Parts: sequence; structure tokens; C-alpha cells
Amino acid sequence: MTNNKISDIKISVLDLAIVRDGGNAKDTFKNSLDLAQQAEKWGYNRFWLAEHHNMQGIASTATVVLIGHIAGGTSTLRIGSGGIMLPNHAPLIVAEQFGTLATLYPDRIDLGLGRAPGTDQFTAAALKRDEHAAMEFPANVQELQMYLSEGNKNGRVRAIPGEGLDIPIWILGSSTDSAYLAASLGLPYAFASHFAPAQLHNALAIYRRNFKPSDQLKEPYVIACVNVIAADDDYKANKLATSFKKLFLGIITGNRQQLKAPVEPDEDFMDPMEEAALQQMIQYTFTGGPEKIKKELEKFIEITQIDELMVASAIYDHEARLHSYEILGELNKGN
Repeated sequence: MTNNKISDIKISVLDLAIVRDGGNAKDTFKNSLDLAQQAEKWGYNRFWLAEHHNMQGIASTATVVLIGHIAGGTSTLRIGSGGIMLPNHAPLIVAEQFGTLATLYPDRIDLGLGRAPGTDQFTAAALKRDEHAAMEFPANVQELQMYLSEGNKNGRVRAIPGEGLDIPIWILGSSTDSAYLAASLGLPYAFASHFAPAQLHNALAIYRRNFKPSDQLKEPYVIACVNVIAADDDYKANKLATSFKKLFLGIITGNRQQLKAPVEPDEDFMDPMEEAALQQMIQYTFTGGPEKIKKELEKFIEITQIDELMVASAIYDHEARLHSYEILGELNKGN
């Protein structure tokens, strides 16, 4: 099927469990659960949480625990990792953890896997991450698949629970390496175009061209993640987006901070070089009222022919963030 409209595809949520300025992790977790419950009502398909470490503005460090919390407070939404940074963990531990989740919440758990550390080099060392871990990622994915397979029941090392539970595995990526891997293993592919837009089109082409059917997946399946900041009109959305821009500017400059309250859209808070770097990083960010959002997202969907759209929305005010996802949910229904 050709995807040209936002109502043609499934939409999902990527929650970074962002801690806003003046808030704390407890507030963040409460808001994450509230967002998941509302997203379920609005017809969203998945709710994924990302693994990051040593960042004062992100609270999703114990990703598996948070997935369990969100899954326990919802009933139909698929909950998963976007993703687990596999080189930080032994494959057996991941198999056991997700086997436990999938036992508690059958047919609702997704296991998205990435190869990056999700942090800085010092924290990676504290996580006991091996310096060659990224190179071992393909082998570790296959080891994890083995533990989760029915065929491992006679293995000397088994994941219980986990074995034979048919937990969907996704390969996440921001480069072409991940595209080749997802294609060769016949796994669904999720691209992080919300912060790494440069290789999106090349990676999708590589994945589709090289895809080999597997027991899990017969045809290529692609998610692209983008940033969406929607409001009742363009001005309100542009004001909300100033929080998001400051957050990403902090990543670029190395001055990471918690999510700040929005300022007026025309307030000057970065120099031209910073703005150019920021615009390059957030190329796939869609900001505006419903009509503008719909038009721009449908152009993106038509060009990429993705199967599913995943949305991250770094918005300071919780009610405003809920409203942004509500607007997108209404557009997805074709209203």
C-alpha cells in the first residue's frame, strides 16, 4: 500500500522521560504514565522508552523498570524499548528481563535494540561497557534471539522466563550500519530521524533493498521517529518549541540542561552558527497548528513511505504536551 496520508499509517510515542526544570523524576514518571494512558485512548499503537545514562534531564535510566510501570497502567498499548542499548547488558539478562515483562503483559512488549552507549565515555566505562561492544552488537543480537527462541529449550543456558515467548525484536539506528543489520536478520527497523536526520533516506533504501524475510517478518517494516510540537495555532506551537530548541542546543554545545520553560518565539537565545547546527540536527521537526502539521507530516510520509510514525515531543508543560499528542491523534483518525 502507498502511504500518503497520516491516516494511512500507525502512530506511536517515543518518551524520553524528560525531567523539566523545577521538576523531578517522580513527576516525570507520573506524567509518562498519564501520557501513555491518554495515548491509548487516542489510538496510538506503541509507547517506547529510551535508555540514557548520566543526563540530569532524562530519567529513563532503568528502562526495563519503567516499561513495566507503564505497561501495568495501560491495557492495549504496546510498550517497549526505543531502545535498550544492548552492549551495556549481557544478552541473557535482557532476555530474562523482557521475558518477565512479556509474561506479565502478553503480546504487548516490544524489544528495540541499539548499539550506542546512550551516554558519555566515562559513564560507559562505569557501566562496564567493553570498548569493542559496538562491534559485537550483531552477534549479541543473535545470541539474544537464541535465548528467546523455542529452539533453545535443550540449550545449556536458557532464559526462563523468555524462551519461546515470541517477543518482537527491532533494530534501532541512526546510520546505515543498522540498516544492513536489520535487513540481514529480517527484523523491523526504526530510524532515529528525530535527532540524526542525515542518513534517513539512504538507510531506508539500504534496508528495503537488502531485506531478507525471517520467521518474525516477511516484508520490510519501517518506523521513522520525528519531533512534533503541535498546538491550536502556529504561534503557540512556535513558543512551545523554544523549550525543545534549548534542550537540543544544550546537546550540541555540551551544556546539557533540564527542559526549560518556553520563551517568546522571537527571543534571541543562540548565535547564527548554533542555529545552523541546530536546524541540521532537528531537520525532521514539525511545529505548528493542526493544518500545518498535517500538510508537512503527509509530505514526509509520502517521501519516506514509512509504515509507522513515532513521535517525540519535548514540551515543558504537561497539559500542552498532552494536547500536542491529542491533535496528532485526531489527524491520524482522518478528522
